[in-house]
Amino acid sequence: MRTLVLRLNPGDDLRASLDAALEQTGTEAAFVVSGIGSLRGASIRFAGAETPARIEGDLEILTLAGSLSPDGSHLHISVSDAEGRVFGGHAAPGCIVRTTAEILVAELPGWRFAREHDPLTGYAELSPRRKS
Repeated sequence: MRTLVLRLNPGDDLRASLDAALEQTGTEAAFVVSGIGSLRGASIRFAGAETPARIEGDLEILTLAGSLSPDGSHLHISVSDAEGRVFGGHAAPGCIVRTTAEILVAELPGWRFAREHDPLTGYAELSPRRKS
């Protein structure tokens, strides 16, 4: 296992930045181990919802975790607002960094993650494969 430490800047889109980092390193399988920082708005798809909800305002990233693959990422996030309310779910495009985001990624060089349609769930689900 190798690690990648990222510091995202104000205005960066969280998902796009993680996808770009994966592409730049040529990594085919990775997990977000930890992520903290702040956002100036977030798009989060809540459990069972078809589309993301938009949360405006200054937000703190409490947790960020998920799998990263060339076929797409599966990220979960929890954030809190200025009143301490917590929101969580799938991190969608549109989670924009306010001051910083500090993210630790574990790369798995012996693996390739793919996303394949699963008829049981109806979604593109993780299909991990060892490299030969």
